[in-house]
Amino acid sequence: RVTLPDGSVREYDRPVTPLEVAQEIGPGLARAAVGARVDGRVVDLTAPLEGEAEVAILTDRSPEALELLRHSCAHLMAQAIKRLYPEARFGVGPVIENGFYYDVDIDHRLTPEDLPRIEEEMRRIVKEDMAVARRELSREEAKALFRDDPYKLELIDAIPEGETVSCYGQGEFVDLCRGPHVPSTGKVRHFKLLSIAGAYWRGSEKNKQLQRIYGTCFFTKKELEDYLHRLEEAKRRDHRRLGRELDLFHLQEEAPGMVFWHPYGTRIWEQVEGYVREVIRANGYQEIRTPMIVDRSLWERSGHWDKFREMMFTTESESREFAVKPMNCPCHIQVFNHAVRSYRDLPLRLAEFGSCHRNEPSGTLHGLMRARNFVQDDAHIFCTEEQIGPEVVRFIRLVFEVYATFGFGEPIIKLADRPEKRVGSDEVWDRAEQALRDALAEAGADYELNPGEGAFYGPKLEFSLKDSLGRVWQCGTIQVDFSMPGRLGATYVGEDNQRHTPVMLHRAILGSLERFIAVLLEHYGGALPPWLAPVQAIVLPISERHRAYAEEVGRRLEAAGIRVEVDRRDEKVGAKIRDAQLRKIPYMAVVGDREQEAGRVALRLRQGGDQGAMDIDTLADRITTAVRSRGTDL
Repeated sequence: RVTLPDGSVREYDRPVTPLEVAQEIGPGLARAAVGARVDGRVVDLTAPLEGEAEVAILTDRSPEALELLRHSCAHLMAQAIKRLYPEARFGVGPVIENGFYYDVDIDHRLTPEDLPRIEEEMRRIVKEDMAVARRELSREEAKALFRDDPYKLELIDAIPEGETVSCYGQGEFVDLCRGPHVPSTGKVRHFKLLSIAGAYWRGSEKNKQLQRIYGTCFFTKKELEDYLHRLEEAKRRDHRRLGRELDLFHLQEEAPGMVFWHPYGTRIWEQVEGYVREVIRANGYQEIRTPMIVDRSLWERSGHWDKFREMMFTTESESREFAVKPMNCPCHIQVFNHAVRSYRDLPLRLAEFGSCHRNEPSGTLHGLMRARNFVQDDAHIFCTEEQIGPEVVRFIRLVFEVYATFGFGEPIIKLADRPEKRVGSDEVWDRAEQALRDALAEAGADYELNPGEGAFYGPKLEFSLKDSLGRVWQCGTIQVDFSMPGRLGATYVGEDNQRHTPVMLHRAILGSLERFIAVLLEHYGGALPPWLAPVQAIVLPISERHRAYAEEVGRRLEAAGIRVEVDRRDEKVGAKIRDAQLRKIPYMAVVGDREQEAGRVALRLRQGGDQGAMDIDTLADRITTAVRSRGTDL
């Protein structure tokens, strides 16, 4: 008995497959089918249906279908590699965001020049249109099949007892895999291999380094071309490239994962931090500063020493062991504990632009996006259980305001609820999760559920931004914590004159300032809004005889609070304009004979717009108005 998405029911007197159901509905659907969703689970078209089942046939228009296609493309690539390099052995080959990868162990050192050859072999396999078949095996059969592949043998041993062991074959190629897959290699047509990187087997530096090949795949040629275009645009907007071109920051081997901020980059930092400081003060936060290095005893009491030890930098002094703080929360509790607190003091909002250090593996470091030293716009709200809801509403509205000011749309919000392993009673979790849901409703915010992804000490909301290229970046968070205040002895005196443990809300709007600045740079392609631009205006004298007047214009703009420079180089004005555009400077004030005689400037905008002549004061007013508005318009 099969129930279809439209509610219609089909009954069979024998077990059937989703493909047979599709064929009965119509030959067009059967040709377009790539898989099926059975009782909410994605399966192959040949999976047997028994008993009663809700079945939806998946085509290229189904949301789940792209992941299925990319999984099959990873196998297609592996088969092509095996044909070209028969000694190849394979690690894992999962689907990832926007594509897939496969880890390969071969003697040949792959280079980008090898990728077209692999793609050509993949296209041959597509033309062969081989059926993709699933086979379930006993553990012994699987080990016999992959007896010459130590990676697959290790993966087989890692499969829990009682779980099905399966493999997929297409022609001569067989791979250990849970599936599902498209029905034949002919379905995988539009793909591109993108890059090669090193990757340690099982993520451990103690193991052999394999070669990881990244690729992507789409159902249509246009979708693939559009994605590759976005990828090229992302390369042009890469914050590491912009950091070099705009002289914002650099990284070097002597301080891996730690940023050297240059004057222009520091100006951006100051604007971002200054704005956040302004809005949190207006929302009742008190700013504090806490030590960078703290005795291990505090980290032991907080639980970080057990759970986070490998990520912490440590040092010794006078026979004591210290850790550089990886996060700010235990230190904020020390500030809370330093006075007798009353229920009248709550909610107490303590904020810090706290510099943290985490010993991230060197292979995971990525410019400003993933660093070992970073500053969080961190705050902790100490409150009663009844105050969780109102505080979360307040925070959601604050997040919306801040993200809009930086030029982003409404954030994507996820509610991460209770994991299997957790502290606190179910009743307390029920109330906390309901408080978050009620707060979202009161704030009028849509959200998705992220089941089981809360921390062991409380549920949380995650806030993600979508940038101009459609990429999603998780930045903000607010996390309920029932555990750490009690572990570190935080109490307040309640209305009943008894001591109680407060709830603590961990919250950040931007997350890491370094990472958020990277997102800003890539979102705007380096052409930041006037209020964030390190240089807001540049004065361009046409020749040497106009330089003194250009200096006067610069002084007057600087007196108006504008970040301004004068281009004193002995270059043609066209070259100066071009260089200013490359530097993404919003306003260019050109001065020649006419402007000097009239006490005016000729204004150009960075996108090439000639705005005509105007008084210096008019230009200053225009720039300061744009800066005060914190908008994107010039």
